[in-house]
Amino acid sequence: MKQKSIHNSRTLIFPKTKHMKKAVRILLLTLIVSVVSSCKEKAEKTSPKNEQMTKVMAIHDEVMPKMSVLGNLIGELSSKEDSTTSGERYQNASKDLQAAHKAMMDWMQGFGKRFDPDEILNGKALTSQKQLWLNEEEEKVKALRDQINSSIKMAEELLAKE
Repeated sequence: MKQKSIHNSRTLIFPKTKHMKKAVRILLLTLIVSVVSSCKEKAEKTSPKNEQMTKVMAIHDEVMPKMSVLGNLIGELSSKEDSTTSGERYQNASKDLQAAHKAMMDWMQGFGKRFDPDEILNGKALTSQKQLWLNEEEEKVKALRDQINSSIKMAEELLAKE
């Protein structure tokens, strides 16, 4: 009896007839194709990072280290501020640096309210409204970068004239 049951299980796994072998091959092929296609669909659903979001964050990452430069320059300029004409130039340069710093803080706060961490860091798909916001934020962060860079340049040139 044991031999017969072993023989039957082998027949199911390794069929003897050509038709059965062909049916098993088709079944296995179908199974493989369905597994591969479901994996492909899953990969498409978890989309790669949004390139525009990556670009916006790259600009943020470019200017964020400059916040300490802003602070240092503000400190240097404040010691030279007085009521003279040259003192007013230092004061104006310091105000530009402070405005750039505030603009960066405001931009980060506003950006964080519009997008969640999965959208920012993991490439979670954006709604059409959020895509419009991202377009706005890209323009804002570009203007912010220009504001930060120009205020630093102006302050450094002013301090270099001493």
